[in-house]
Amino acid sequence: MSVYELFLSFWHTVAGEEMFNSLSLLQCETLCSRWYLKTSHRLYSATYDPNEKTFEKLLIANRGEIACRVIKTCKKMGIKTVAIHSDVDANAVHVKMADEAVCVGPAPTSKSYLNMDAIMEVIKKTRAQAVHPGYGFLSENKEFARRLAAEGVTFIGPDTHAIQAMGDKIESKLLAKNAKVNTIPGFDGVVKDADEAVRIAREIGYPVMIKASAGGGGKGMRIAWDDEETREGFRFSSQEAASSFGDDRLLIEKFIDNPRHIEIQVLADKHGNALWLNERECSIQRRNQKVVEEAPSTFLDPETRRAMGEQAVALAKAVKYSSAGTVEFLVDSSKNFYFLEMNTRLQVEHPVTECITGLDLVQEMIRVAKGYPLRHKQADIPINGWAVECRVYAEDPYKSFGLPSIGKLSQYQEPLHVPSVRVDSGIQQGSDISIYYDPMISKLITYGSNRAEALKRMEEALDNYVIRGVTHNISLLREVIIHPRFVRGDISTKFLPEVYPDGFKGHKLTDLERRELLATAASLYVAEQLRSQRFLGTQRIPIAKSKRSSWELSVHLGDGIYPVEVSKDGSSFSVEVDGMKLNVTSDWNLASPLLSVTIDGTQRTIQRLSRNASGNTSIQFLGTVYKLQILTKVAAELSKYMPEKAAEDTSSILRSPMPGAVVAVSVKPGDMVSEGQEICVIEAMKMQNSMIAAKTGKVKAVHCKAGDTVGEGDLLVELE
Repeated sequence: MSVYELFLSFWHTVAGEEMFNSLSLLQCETLCSRWYLKTSHRLYSATYDPNEKTFEKLLIANRGEIACRVIKTCKKMGIKTVAIHSDVDANAVHVKMADEAVCVGPAPTSKSYLNMDAIMEVIKKTRAQAVHPGYGFLSENKEFARRLAAEGVTFIGPDTHAIQAMGDKIESKLLAKNAKVNTIPGFDGVVKDADEAVRIAREIGYPVMIKASAGGGGKGMRIAWDDEETREGFRFSSQEAASSFGDDRLLIEKFIDNPRHIEIQVLADKHGNALWLNERECSIQRRNQKVVEEAPSTFLDPETRRAMGEQAVALAKAVKYSSAGTVEFLVDSSKNFYFLEMNTRLQVEHPVTECITGLDLVQEMIRVAKGYPLRHKQADIPINGWAVECRVYAEDPYKSFGLPSIGKLSQYQEPLHVPSVRVDSGIQQGSDISIYYDPMISKLITYGSNRAEALKRMEEALDNYVIRGVTHNISLLREVIIHPRFVRGDISTKFLPEVYPDGFKGHKLTDLERRELLATAASLYVAEQLRSQRFLGTQRIPIAKSKRSSWELSVHLGDGIYPVEVSKDGSSFSVEVDGMKLNVTSDWNLASPLLSVTIDGTQRTIQRLSRNASGNTSIQFLGTVYKLQILTKVAAELSKYMPEKAAEDTSSILRSPMPGAVVAVSVKPGDMVSEGQEICVIEAMKMQNSMIAAKTGKVKAVHCKAGDTVGEGDLLVELE
């Protein structure tokens, strides 16, 4: 029985025959939707009416997790799907999920996912009636929407007028002013060159934000605090904007120091109806890109929320907006809010809104595109519980809070066994994370009846997430959500640089946590030794029976070397560290990627990532990976006589800190360079990074040229 039928049966019983029969079909549907929204506690729940016809076949002009997300809703709605893919994505998850899949070109986005001609050919070939663009790529491209309309194909999004008006930051700011929406002081026009950028920045007053007019997602954005940074920001922002959006126009506005980034989800139809679906807090960012989001915000009171929602709807109505969209605001410490931009598409972080409202935003977009009116009124939209989203990236969080990592996922296991967890992903075990696309692995979402519950589940979900083959940012995510400032809700867009001014270093162990880690590592070592003595449940050499029950070990962790004594007691180990005894219990299933360990009554989920015959082991504990060396007491004494490997002198060489493509090389052999001078530019996953000299000297050799692909650690330039 469907939810709709279940409700009608319930209402028939409660209301009685006469009252039930007096209701029209529309009234029944309205009552059902209101009841369902207010009682739903699922990660996202929506009623699907099989009699409400939309499209027979829909093409998704995107890849990865958002393509998979759209396909899931289409399947529920009975819509057949067509996936497009580049040649390197031929075995991607979204390709396997779709009913049909067609290659549209080679790996570079300009030749595949941004190739409108190829995509239009696929639409004609497959006879798709509609296109969902996801986010990024062509989702806010008015020319693509126009071409679809010319072919009679429905674009799952707003019309070209709204895309142009809101997709262009300059025009959208003027429209926002006219719609009585609060706006940030700035230059309402296109900045022509670096000299004009400096002049405008001086007039506005530093600091300023330089950003792509047609941009989004943090691409093409730079903060400048002086003239030199303005010139550099103009250059990099225009290059990134051209690379990501095919449009290098820039604008400049006042940068509001220490703001919160809070956005309002809006939903509008083609009949003049528009709703605001509450807010999302998106202040935890690095390089202007969001990392952790939640709904609702801890900062907003009902009056501010309503004011922001009403202004967002006013803006949507001003451009006759129809579809799901997001109006982004910067909010200062006094709860003054300023219009930032409107994204005329589905946001990456839309799942947290679905969790607290019960709406399926993809379904709503499809319904609106077909011409159906919204099923809900503003009074129907609840804030039901709390949802948190962490963006899990293939990145090294110890480098600028996240420089890209590439590789093959040799092992991958999502924490779906944890209650109230949702994972939106487009990868699986064996998938490749390449340099060509965004390094996102997944969006990890947890839901709770309140914020504390949602955060506790997120902590558990991160501990139970198995990712092997690439470096990932789980350690950073876990530290953010347990940090006292974050737990208090004391956050801004400067949270990461303020909390970690010297860069992220991982979890700092307390004395108790250090002892727990040492005891766990030592117990694992002994459990491994005991397992190696057994073969098919019997001793390998029956005549050499071992009655050993204690082990003296030396464990090297960080800068410390700790004597540890382990005694076996049934399936448990008694471990003495720092003169204190800890009881460590587990099922010791060493073949499992996850190991649940209880240490003096405290349960921890750990992961052992590697080990070798030299006693070196890597253990993920409290989200951070720790490298330890575990030796017997005798082996530790002998290891003192082993020569140490000399560290490489990195002051005279420049290595690539990440995989990527060389965009430009500024030096040649024989050139003199000064400390801090730019040597080359590396583009990694749509972000450009300036590589600088570590010291003053003469260039001895250059090992790269523009257009080369380099890996992490590759030698770029040598100095004499």
